[in-house]
Amino acid sequence: MVIALLFILNLVMGSVDIPVGDTLRILLGEESQRPSWQYIILQSRLPQALTAILCGASLAASGLMLQTAFRNPLAGPSIFGINSGAGLGVALVMLFLGGSISAGSVSLTGFVAVLTAAFVGAMAVMALIFFFSTIVRNHVMLLIIGIMIGYIANSAISLLNFFATDEGVRSYMVWGLGSFGGVSMKIMPVFAGVTLLGLTGSLLLIKPLNALMLGDSYAENLGVNIIRTRNWLLIVTGILTAITTAFCGPIAFIGLAVPHITRLLLTTDNHRSLLPATMLMGGVIALFCNLITILPGEDGVIPLNAVTPMIGAPVIIYIIIKR
Repeated sequence: MVIALLFILNLVMGSVDIPVGDTLRILLGEESQRPSWQYIILQSRLPQALTAILCGASLAASGLMLQTAFRNPLAGPSIFGINSGAGLGVALVMLFLGGSISAGSVSLTGFVAVLTAAFVGAMAVMALIFFFSTIVRNHVMLLIIGIMIGYIANSAISLLNFFATDEGVRSYMVWGLGSFGGVSMKIMPVFAGVTLLGLTGSLLLIKPLNALMLGDSYAENLGVNIIRTRNWLLIVTGILTAITTAFCGPIAFIGLAVPHITRLLLTTDNHRSLLPATMLMGGVIALFCNLITILPGEDGVIPLNAVTPMIGAPVIIYIIIKR
């Protein structure tokens, strides 16, 4: 009910006020009184709202799985440096390569180049973490390796920013602020297909995740392969984080805070109900944050990463104090 209300509000509110009745008629395929309204709803606000739901669900599910597997309430999608890997890929394109990627006769420019670089950078870090997971058996040590990889990537980004032009630094800063407006209806089937595939993969890990809650020894006695489960978890969270970061930028706090909000509401750690509820709550929080960003109306929009910490940071502080 809440997610449906927020979805409608995301379609109705903005710099152009469109009545709810006209919005529903446009969604049902009927002709609008004004052609511009139809374009705004179908080509701008609808894909943005759908992206917020899918992105919020993906990050929230990734955060919950990482917190459970590593038994760390502060684990999140960015903890393994996947966001930093995507950021490094984008920084290389924007700050070092002048906004284009060329390989032989193939040349990518603009948004496509940024998207490709972000996805390749994120997947490269995921592959590196996956490699270390075959060597390091300890959960905490693997977590620390992920943090160190993130530091290395951020250090490289700082160097690129230092030697870049003002225009390049400005473009990279805008990408880093995050936005749900980077997915058009033309690209939506690809984005939705990959995220839904990743979310389905996370649902298949419910039973092993519940077993891991009881400890590694107990999980092994139940027949759970700890290493295989951890590797599959890294693959699923890596793909979900990579695709969302590539299209929407490095969005902060949703993956970290939403699992805790859901736990407080449900008062359960059973992933059969907790994981689906976390996905829905991720969509709700993402839609709410997107709604706040468009409230200024004609005065422009607030950066997404200026809004998400306002919701996420108090939740994390509360969890730290309670624990």
